[in-house]
This record gives sequence, structure tokens and C-alpha cells, in this order.
Amino acid sequence: MKPSSKSRPTAFVTLLSAALVVVATAAQAPQNAQRPAAAATPPPPPAYPAPTNLKVLPKNLTGQQVHDIMKQWNGELGVRCGACHAEDPGIVTTDGPARPALAEDSKALKEIARLMYTMTEQINTNYIVRVAGSSMPVTCSTCHRGNIGPEPFTIQPAGGPPPVQAPPSLEERPQPQ
Repeated sequence: MKPSSKSRPTAFVTLLSAALVVVATAAQAPQNAQRPAAAATPPPPPAYPAPTNLKVLPKNLTGQQVHDIMKQWNGELGVRCGACHAEDPGIVTTDGPARPALAEDSKALKEIARLMYTMTEQINTNYIVRVAGSSMPVTCSTCHRGNIGPEPFTIQPAGGPPPVQAPPSLEERPQPQ
């Protein structure tokens, strides 16, 4: 079947109309065509300097390890770095908190923290390991529970809820030899 000469102009007009619709639609599309973005690399993790002036923590800890310990203590005591560390006047920041002088020993709470750390290490090493079935070490949060001062212990009234963690009964305790 041979197309009629009358249908060619109609086909041409239809094709031309479709092309105009495509061009008009493309012209109205946002002009900020996105190029394939290179894989965005996340910023490098902060580098923590090698610790100096460690008096009770192991001397072979990295800056990251000491930072992680301090972050844990911050949560267990409900404090920020400035509780134990003085500001370093030599480090000027344009925004954010002042940088702490980590090695400086001018704040009394830093010495108290060292004393308390030594105490918990002695409790865990000399006593907790001797309690049968005790696998949980003493930490700052054992007593402080998110507060700078230890939480006072209160005896539950008779008929009240039992303590969260009761010591083993006398029968379960190891007897001195």
C-alpha cells in the first residue's frame, strides 16, 4: 500500500509538533543539570594528639583511646572536658568551645579523677574478681550515675521494690581460708 501524498504533510506536521513539545518541555526543565558527582568523601576523623602527662592511665594508650575513655567518663559523671581541663590560651578557635590544655594539672578535679580511677582499678583488681559470679567491674557510673557527686545510697523500705543488683547471699559468698 502506497502512502498517499496527502498523508505526508500530516505526518510531517505531527512529527514537527512532537519535536516542538519535546524542545519546549526541555526548555522549561531546571537548568542545573546534575553531573555525575564524584563519590563524596567524608571528612577524615579528628586526629587526637598522642597523650602526654599520663599518670594513672597506661602510658601506651593512643590519643584516640584516651579520648574514648574521657568521653565515657564525661557521660558517667555528667561533666564536660572543662571540669578537669583548663582552657589552653595558646589555641584560639573562631567558633565552638575553647580547646582544653590536656596536659596541664591546674584543676583540682583532674587529680580527684586520677584518685578515683586508681580506686576503681584497685577495687576491680583486688576485690571484684574474688566475688563469685561477678563479671561487672566497678566504673564511675557505679556510684555517680551521671552526676558529678556520687548518688547517695538509700535502703528500700520493707515491701518496696528489690534493689536492682543484690549482692550474693552469705551462702554463695566464698569463705575466707
